[in-house]
Amino acid sequence: MGRKVHGDLSGLKSSQQRALEKLYRHQVNSAAPVTQGFANRLTEISGEINRVVAVLVDRAGQVDAVVVGDAKRVYLPDIGRQRAAQDRFRGIRLIRTYLESGGHGVELTNDDLTDLSKLQLDMVMSIAVGHHGEASYTKWAHLLPQNPEERAWEIHSEERPHDCFFDFAEFIRELEGEFERKTSSLLKTGQDPALLVYVATPGGRDEEIELAELLELARTAGVEIVDTMVQRRTQVHPKYAVGKGKIEELTLRALQLDCDLVIFAQDLTPGQLRAITDATELKVIDRTQLILDIFAQRAKSRDGKVQVELAQLKYSLPRLHSKSTGMSRLAGGIGGRGPGETKLEINRRRAHDKIGELEREIVKIGEQRELRRKRRQKSDIPIVSVVGYTNAGKSTLLNGLTQSSVLMEDKLFATLRPTSRRLRYGNGPEMILTDTVGFIHELPEELVSAFKATLEELGEADLLIHLVDISNENFEARMDAVNRILKDIDLGDKEQVLVFNKVDLLKPKVVKALCRRFDAVPISALDLETTHVLIEKLASRLFSQRRAQASGRDATVDPELYD
Repeated sequence: MGRKVHGDLSGLKSSQQRALEKLYRHQVNSAAPVTQGFANRLTEISGEINRVVAVLVDRAGQVDAVVVGDAKRVYLPDIGRQRAAQDRFRGIRLIRTYLESGGHGVELTNDDLTDLSKLQLDMVMSIAVGHHGEASYTKWAHLLPQNPEERAWEIHSEERPHDCFFDFAEFIRELEGEFERKTSSLLKTGQDPALLVYVATPGGRDEEIELAELLELARTAGVEIVDTMVQRRTQVHPKYAVGKGKIEELTLRALQLDCDLVIFAQDLTPGQLRAITDATELKVIDRTQLILDIFAQRAKSRDGKVQVELAQLKYSLPRLHSKSTGMSRLAGGIGGRGPGETKLEINRRRAHDKIGELEREIVKIGEQRELRRKRRQKSDIPIVSVVGYTNAGKSTLLNGLTQSSVLMEDKLFATLRPTSRRLRYGNGPEMILTDTVGFIHELPEELVSAFKATLEELGEADLLIHLVDISNENFEARMDAVNRILKDIDLGDKEQVLVFNKVDLLKPKVVKALCRRFDAVPISALDLETTHVLIEKLASRLFSQRRAQASGRDATVDPELYD
């Protein structure tokens, strides 16, 4: 920080400025937070100039910065974004003077406590300036680890600085050790710890549903949600999404839980992302970035990698900002993974170039898929595509019916690449079953765009199996989300067979009533014996289609082929 005195020095005499500069020469005993002699020197200068004087002192007792404020407050200089070495706190304590009481009392201001939590200071101390400039009443505060009362800090009062004499270095070591012990007991999975933040607004999606889905997304991404913060507002804050007070609370909570990652349940604008990142100095991602990260982890084929990288670049491009460290924190780890070499830290020019390159490659991918589709069409084998909300059991169903080995996991977006397998039922005709990427509520526009070539294959299907996890209490909302996405890609009118999966997890009476209500076919994808009715219904629907086509061409189709 240099040896200059920070703040407004206008109106000060040369001798007063020199007195402030000489504070850098003082060495505070590291075995105590402050000495009476050093405190007296601070308050003497402060009383003479009638302005708050503050110093930042490191753990070796060296004065790192001298700052002059006005009669009530002091504005600290930028002390950098990184914590000292591997220590949990900054390794710096703030000691300031207090002029408002005339030496009869002292307070720690809201600004002092905000600096304590936001800057992760070792401590803050406020010393009253007495009538004759002597150091008088003293208050000091330090942060607290996780505690049942959810207190953020503890404040101590003494009659004078000398009464604060204790082994400060040992105190800080013990305090940081307590933080470490408390956070170690909270984190059990070995995954990346994160805070989840949700802004609930009137007319928004049900809070319980939204949070449950975000928790599942986080689990799929390999993230351990260590705490969830919810704020109810009439509308999302235009700058911070949550209120400014909640931002301060979020910063302190992240410190208590030793957590550097914050996930917002809703999408953030580029401005919000930058503002929250700068205010908290944490790595901040939103819902879309979390989903993109999952796709990046699961993209194995060249097709999938190209599509995911394009989606990431298009989303990150408006969020690149030369002065913000927000995107730097996204390079690597949750929200920053990607299959491409450039990732999220590239500059705008290179990003535009890369986007153009990837878009051309996706056009080629689409052309190659078109050739494959035409070959399938020439074979005159009907195509049935399985669609549904993510983790509905699509790959499990495909594997069971076709005896194949498509990746099956109890995680969201286990399948990214369309997988096609042939199915023959008994002596009947063949059909091609195609598994697709799972849908989700408000599927990010960037993903819909990037996976357009993938989703276009649904348009070539003769029939869609809309697979629904009936055991999920929000299955109706998920059905609606899938149908909205199908409508968005102009497939809302495509013929569907509605299939309720995981019926083994519900009572038979409940399953029967729901299937009657929605005209759905009940199955358990894990039990092939339950799928016979489904296959018969598919064969019947396909036969009806072929008969209608044949009738339009004045041709005939042997109905026995589809019996």
